[in-house]
Amino acid sequence: MYRIMLDAELDKAFDVWSGYLDARTGEDPQVRARLRSALQSARAAAAEGDPVSARALVAEMYEDAAEAGLAWAPVLPGPRAADGQARDYAKDGLRQVLPVHLREDLDSIAIYLRVTGRRLETAPGLDAATQQDILYVSARAAMALDLAHPTAARRELERLKAIARRCGVEP
Repeated sequence: MYRIMLDAELDKAFDVWSGYLDARTGEDPQVRARLRSALQSARAAAAEGDPVSARALVAEMYEDAAEAGLAWAPVLPGPRAADGQARDYAKDGLRQVLPVHLREDLDSIAIYLRVTGRRLETAPGLDAATQQDILYVSARAAMALDLAHPTAARRELERLKAIARRCGVEP
């Protein structure tokens, strides 16, 4: 599962950079050519089974674009956004390796987690400690879902529901 997430991160970066480099932005053609070459090298490294080199090349692309002041170039997303984007990309990979019943089970748990989390987010008067507990349990649940571990995800869902009941929110 972890490998699928890492592959998804690279696939997303490749798509973002390809889209940018295919667009006509009017920015420095030499820098864009250098970025295009780096993207081709990163894709080749990934295809040859060297994701470490591919990730390093992609990271250099973000740095090069920032140093060159390319206003329309992609920017490195923050950790939360990057994880969300990788999850979206990983869904396709997971569909190929997980049995249908497991995918449906994980999807069902994810829906309950989202609904309970949203109800808690809108609950008035939550103290800082409770908000931290909600974030912590939600992160653990997301990790369990990412690892396709329904037992752990259900356990975290139950913990989140317990917090909701304690706060007077219907889970």
